[in-house]
Amino acid sequence: MTRIFLLLLVLLAGQSCGQSQEKQTGPEDLQHKTFMAKAIRIIDGDTMEVLYRGQSVRIRLTHIDSPERRRSQPFGKAAKQALSSLCHDQEVTIVSEKYDRYGRLLAEVKNERGQIINQEMVKLGMAWHFKRYSSDTTYAHLEEEARRLKIGFWAENDSIIGLMWKQ
Repeated sequence: MTRIFLLLLVLLAGQSCGQSQEKQTGPEDLQHKTFMAKAIRIIDGDTMEVLYRGQSVRIRLTHIDSPERRRSQPFGKAAKQALSSLCHDQEVTIVSEKYDRYGRLLAEVKNERGQIINQEMVKLGMAWHFKRYSSDTTYAHLEEEARRLKIGFWAENDSIIGLMWKQ
């Protein structure tokens, strides 16, 4: 009887270890991958949720930053709307890097038209090149062009733009 109890205990312990390992490695499988998913929710101008294999995954767009909607920064709502018009309810291609400290998957995202939406947000003047975390010259050039042409929030005066950088 004691042997049966010990055997059951060992089997249950092994099963629970296997389950916890699966939970820990599941999200890791999406790092440094390219995969298709459906854009189901736009959080703000640089964050969205996608549905991948029945699971919601929060994506933080790499190379860019945008006005915060929650902090009522100027253009926060407009940036969210711009991102929504580029990809909401579409099958998108995710080119992922890694997870950030908030558990979001860092990625470039392509919409059904083949546009890299991270770049499109900068072109529209609804996001800027996030130089703190990106040295990609493509994004730097896109921002320079949007500034020069005064597109999106770059059309506003400097005091409005300065508000977007205040934390």
